[in-house]
Amino acid sequence: MNSYTFGEDVSAGLISTDEYGQFFSTYIQYCKEKTLMEQFESGEDTLSDLLFGLSDEKMMYRYEPGKWSVKQIVGHIMDTERVMAFRALSFARGEKQAFPGYDHDQYVEQANFDERSAQDLLMEYRAVRESTILLFSSLTSDMLMKRGSASNVEFTVRALGFIICGHELHHIKILKERYLTQLS
Repeated sequence: MNSYTFGEDVSAGLISTDEYGQFFSTYIQYCKEKTLMEQFESGEDTLSDLLFGLSDEKMMYRYEPGKWSVKQIVGHIMDTERVMAFRALSFARGEKQAFPGYDHDQYVEQANFDERSAQDLLMEYRAVRESTILLFSSLTSDMLMKRGSASNVEFTVRALGFIICGHELHHIKILKERYLTQLS
């Protein structure tokens, strides 16, 4: 991964609770120890290393009926990152319109993640992350502090970056605890 700088070398530990909604505090808590750019890069490395070498068959594993497959979790991580990055871009550019929430279950249902190869999904994941890193590295300190509304919650742009990272870490934890222990 390339090394990037960005407008403000900020860690999640410096973010005020008024920069995101209570629901997202768990995701922010996952990111307390690193700067945003460090978190983007280490999250990418962690997920890639975790899934590297898993066969398409193993990527179809569900720990119980009705739960997402590993492939669907990777797809969900990408979808959420894209939604949050779009919100961040919009708020950084001064968007005043509030955004609705999104139904992550419907997104997964409507996608074809299970029909795609593991290699294809991981390649797309890396491209999404690279795009997100480039977006956030282009933002000034003032842009990172801009606010907007989505899902009836007000966010700062920088909080959305940490939510992307914390959401990913949340799913990495689930993958480790409920999926990969069964696939060893």
